Amino acid sequence: MIIIKSSSVYSPKNLGIKDILIAGGEILKIDDNISNIDEFEIYDAKDKIVIPGFIDQHVHITGGGGEGGFTTRVPESNLSDYIKGGITTAIGLMGTDSVTRSMENLVAKAKSLNEEGITVYALTGAYEYPSPTITDSIKKDLVFIDEIIGAKISANDHRDSAITAEELARLGAEVRVAGMISGKSGHVVVHMGNGQFDMKQINDAIDISNLPITILRPTHINRKRSLCLEALEYAKRGGFIDISADIPSEISNGEIIEMAIENGVDLKQITMSSDGFGSWSKYDEHGNLLKIGYTEIDKMYLELINLISSGFALEQVLPLFTSNVADQLKLSRKGCIEENRDADLLILDSNLNLESVIAKGKWLMKNGEILKYGAYEK
Repeated sequence: MIIIKSSSVYSPKNLGIKDILIAGGEILKIDDNISNIDEFEIYDAKDKIVIPGFIDQHVHITGGGGEGGFTTRVPESNLSDYIKGGITTAIGLMGTDSVTRSMENLVAKAKSLNEEGITVYALTGAYEYPSPTITDSIKKDLVFIDEIIGAKISANDHRDSAITAEELARLGAEVRVAGMISGKSGHVVVHMGNGQFDMKQINDAIDISNLPITILRPTHINRKRSLCLEALEYAKRGGFIDISADIPSEISNGEIIEMAIENGVDLKQITMSSDGFGSWSKYDEHGNLLKIGYTEIDKMYLELINLISSGFALEQVLPLFTSNVADQLKLSRKGCIEENRDADLLILDSNLNLESVIAKGKWLMKNGEILKYGAYEK
C-alpha cells in the first residue's frame, strides 16, 4: 500500500501536481492532497514525474532470431529486462523461427512473467501461413487460452509464406470472430518486410473482404519511406499502424509523427513498440545474410526521450506508448493513470531518467535499484 506524494502526473494527459493512493494492485484515488495513512508507505515524489507503465505489444519474450543458423537464436528475456525498460505490460509473439520455437513455450513464458510481477499476453501464429497454434485452431487458441489475444503473420518479406490477399483476409476473419466470442481484441499483427509490395497485400485483403480495417495491423511501418507513406494512408482510412522504436530507416520516427499530423492522421491510430529480443538482420540483393543482431527492450523508453528531445511534448507522444496501445488491445485497466485502473506506473526524475517502476501495485524498481528479479537471474 503506497501513497505517492506531490508528483507531476501525466495520465498521459497532464493532470498537474497530484497524490496517488495505491492498494490491492490498483489506483484507488488521485487527488490534490491525500492525508497520510499509518498503514501506507509514503513516497515523496516532489519534482518527479509519474507516467503510465509502457505497454509493449511486440516482444519476442522467448527470443527471436535464428535466420543465421542455430547460433543466432536470441536468448529468452528476463524480468529485469522489462523493469529496466519501463515495460509493465508486454505482448509476446514469435517470428521467423516457429520450428525450434513453439506456441507452447511462448504461452509458458507469458505465464512465467505474469507470475514474476508484470502483465504479459501473447499472439498465436508466426511468420508462416498456415499459422502454428496450440490447439490446431486459430479460433480455439484465442477463445480458450487466456493469454492469447490475437495473431501474428508476415507479409512483404522474403521470409514469409508468400501469403495471398485471400489467405490474409481469411486469417483476419477467423481472428476477428474469435475475438468477438472471447471478448478480446481479436487482431492480426502483420510484420511488414522490406519487399516490393509495401501495403498492397493488406489493402487488397481489406478491399476483397468485409473485414473492419482495424483487424489487420501492420508493424515496422517505418522500415522505409514508401511503406510508411502507404501506412499513413491506411491509418487515415481508420486502420491502426505500429512504429518500431529502433529500426534502421531513411525516415525518423519524429518525422513520421509530424507527417501524420500534417496529413490529418489521428495519432490515436498510431502506436510504438520495441520488437524487443527480435533479431535485426541485413541481407544482400540475393537474400544472403550479411549481419544479424537483436534489439534491446529499453528502446521504447529511449525513443520516448528522443522524441521529447526533438521537440514533442510529453503529453503529445506518451499515448503512443501507453493509452493508444491499451485502447487498441482492449486492455481497459491498462495504459492510463486513473482511479480503478491497475497501478502500473513509472517515476521519472526532472531530467526524465527512469528511477522507479511499479507494476500491479508493487515496487519492481525503486530509486534506481531493481527489487525483483526473475527466478534464475541472481
